[in-house]
Amino acid sequence: MKRIMLILLFLTLQSFGFGTRIKDIAYVKGISGYQVIGYGLVVGLNGTGDSRRASFTLQSVVSMLRRFGITITDENLRTRNVAAVMVTATIPPFAKEGAVVDVIVSSIGDATSLHGGNLLMTPLVGQDGIVYAVAQGPVSVGGFDVRTATGTEYRRNVTTTGRVPNGAIIEKAIPSNFYNLSDKVEIVLRQPDFTTAKRIADAINLKFNSNIAFAVDISAVVVKVPSEFQSSEKVVDFISQIETIEVQPDAVARVVINERTGTIVVGENVTISPVAISHGAIHIEIQSVPIISQPSPFSQGQTVVTQLTTINVYQDTTVVKAIEGVATVQDIAKALNALKVLPRDIIAIFQALKEAGALKAELIIM
Repeated sequence: MKRIMLILLFLTLQSFGFGTRIKDIAYVKGISGYQVIGYGLVVGLNGTGDSRRASFTLQSVVSMLRRFGITITDENLRTRNVAAVMVTATIPPFAKEGAVVDVIVSSIGDATSLHGGNLLMTPLVGQDGIVYAVAQGPVSVGGFDVRTATGTEYRRNVTTTGRVPNGAIIEKAIPSNFYNLSDKVEIVLRQPDFTTAKRIADAINLKFNSNIAFAVDISAVVVKVPSEFQSSEKVVDFISQIETIEVQPDAVARVVINERTGTIVVGENVTISPVAISHGAIHIEIQSVPIISQPSPFSQGQTVVTQLTTINVYQDTTVVKAIEGVATVQDIAKALNALKVLPRDIIAIFQALKEAGALKAELIIM
């Protein structure tokens, strides 16, 4: 009888009096990566490439050979060592010409594996249609896919997606709004929160002993650049000082449940009002025992194997457990452990507590 093992995680977000740097919870507006994409071919596969059903692969191979002066029609192609792929990458901010980045290669045809393949030169364009990088190199696939002659298949991870480490060379610097900054810098929170935004503004004002920062909404803090930092040589120094300021982010009382994996994450400020919980479980056991029926001596009967199936159903004694108002994650864990329930049952208990109004937190079910 199989049992699905689930995981219950209790995370305490207390920082024990230590703050968090602004650079770890926010970023400067205008400084972000730039996504590029391209269409290419992976060659050198061991019979695991696209079949003739992927007509675009054949057309791409014919077009590529024509560029090298070789004329051929797709009717004569009988190759499975080529796969059509989409190549994607994210160029980091302020990356200069000549820098290298990793690229992701994903099959778009019916190839079964990209293991051992080599990506041919592929231009990578941005949303404006300009080529910002060129990718090429051997594809690294973190898995394998082995098929035997009898049809048995052994697979580990996905083999139709791979990575080319340092496979793209940047040809053109990506556009950035950082150099258009005048006398203001906007700090954007990665997790918007009014309280955290206000604390960031207060911390910056305290650092520079001036009211230069103010929170404009739930996710943005506008900072006026002092006159002594407005030159292009000083603005980086000014932003560096802002990034190293420590603040205490506000933690939202939240319980996140992933029903597919059985994972429960409970935040720091989660509390439960006084409540009584009654929990019981019904167990069903199904056992099958083979029984061999032998025919009588000298008869023309045959030996028959049958299965004797027995079903037992019983219910545990129901207990009512009273839980007083708790204030910490540890108290919640202790109270739930006293019920001796499985993680799957704990998920149902959290859902019931929310419906009863006893759970003082936001309940998110993924």
